[in-house]
Amino acid sequence: MARAFGKLILFGEHAVVHGVAAIACGLERGLVAEVTPVGLDHSSLDLVGRRASEREDSPLGRAFTALLSAGVGRPRAAVHATVQGELPPGMNLGFSAAAAVALARALAEAGTGDDAASVQARADAWERVFHGNPSGIDVAAALHGGVIRYRRGEPVVPLSMGASVRLCVGLSGTKPGPTSVMVESVAEQRRRDPASFERALGSIADLVARAEVALAAGRTADLGQLMSINHGLLAAWGLSTESLDELCVSALTSGALGAKLTGAGGGGAMVALLGAGDSPEAVAVGRRTREAWRVLGFDGFEVVVGAS
Repeated sequence: MARAFGKLILFGEHAVVHGVAAIACGLERGLVAEVTPVGLDHSSLDLVGRRASEREDSPLGRAFTALLSAGVGRPRAAVHATVQGELPPGMNLGFSAAAAVALARALAEAGTGDDAASVQARADAWERVFHGNPSGIDVAAALHGGVIRYRRGEPVVPLSMGASVRLCVGLSGTKPGPTSVMVESVAEQRRRDPASFERALGSIADLVARAEVALAAGRTADLGQLMSINHGLLAAWGLSTESLDELCVSALTSGALGAKLTGAGGGGAMVALLGAGDSPEAVAVGRRTREAWRVLGFDGFEVVVGAS
């Protein structure tokens, strides 16, 4: 049995695909996987009620097969794997990566001989089936937790924090399309207007650098402003929706310091910064925010994120 984190991208989604660093954090609302050897000639999977086997020609079946075959290779015995947890699927909160990392870790616990590199290789193989050529940030957050800086092709850097932060995650209720489709829509804008796209990339890179400094200093007000600016840049790429914008405006009206969509966009989730993790005012803002969302027909939950 093993566990993996969900994820929030705090700064830099989509830009990370184009070489810019991003900042993400792990969510305690993750997934737990359990693998059990079975006396069959093939392995099977129950992913929160969705069933597949390695013989099945479906996206989930192919992903499961890819995961079993990567790293140090197939387990010596067939297994039945189950994945359960509190992380909502299809909301851009890293459900797929959390499932992959939890499964890979559970296989390692079962004695396959996997080391850390093999666990990541298994998770990456699973993610490529669903997302084509993912940036890798979801797997990195699922593996590491805490708050990290991620740049494609470079080691993950855990970030120091001057204070924990209280966040409220809002669920739009609309599942986005495939991440690969959203990534391609942004790439098309780069092809159509390279100069404007590069300016936007530069702006996001600057936001990420400033956010890292603000995190280290515990300057939550600055972080909030940077988050809202990042949302505006992502919305300009056509990644926000009416529901995501409504959630952001409602949170800001309720006293949040900043708000933005998180992940690929096109639906899914957003995140609002309420304040310092132990601040009574942040707790009150969170209560007002979730009540305002409830009136609008949206759901959400709070998390406190620290460096560990």
